[in-house]
Amino acid sequence: MPGPTLFSGLDPAQQQTLRAAGRRRRFADGQMIQLSGDEARGFWLIEVGEVRIGQFDAHGHFNAIAQLRSGDSHGELAMLADRPRVVDALAAGPVEALWIPATALEALLAADPGAARRLIAGLARQVQDMIDVVALIRRSRGADRIAQVLAILAADQPERRRIAITQQALADLTGTSRMTVNQVLGTLEGQGMIRRGYGAIAVLDLPGLRDLGGAEA
Repeated sequence: MPGPTLFSGLDPAQQQTLRAAGRRRRFADGQMIQLSGDEARGFWLIEVGEVRIGQFDAHGHFNAIAQLRSGDSHGELAMLADRPRVVDALAAGPVEALWIPATALEALLAADPGAARRLIAGLARQVQDMIDVVALIRRSRGADRIAQVLAILAADQPERRRIAITQQALADLTGTSRMTVNQVLGTLEGQGMIRRGYGAIAVLDLPGLRDLGGAEA
């Protein structure tokens, strides 16, 4: 459930400069895009499809913390910190992405110091969003968190309000069980707020979800 990614904080001309320096890669559903511990020599820009960000646990289960889509980027933080990756990235369906090397971003920042300020502002927004998510988890019930996450994801889909996400991925994002997600979705569907489909959820009442997600535990 990310806020604006760092790439989106650059102006269109700067974005195009980085796109031109990128190398296009294609990934099949379930294919690993990056692994925790990898060296961060660049970052990814999603052109087509969706990417799940998270970590594999000791039992091989993938715990998602965010689901990114076309236009989002990931991997900049580790690259800017010059530290190894701390999360895994998994293709959620077919994905096309641009690999943009660190050298391209470094050249852009050297030519335009103002771009660095915009990246810092984007980083600050991401940190604030994460604080908001942690506060939400601490103060709310599982059902409220599920409604809030659905509202956040649907807000990024202004036309169709269709969220391509599995129940397990939604459970991972909200720190609940798949059984809880199934029960909550059944309730929300009965109230006419959503409609479930195979691997997707259609949001029919966004204001209603927002009201539920904002309710106190």
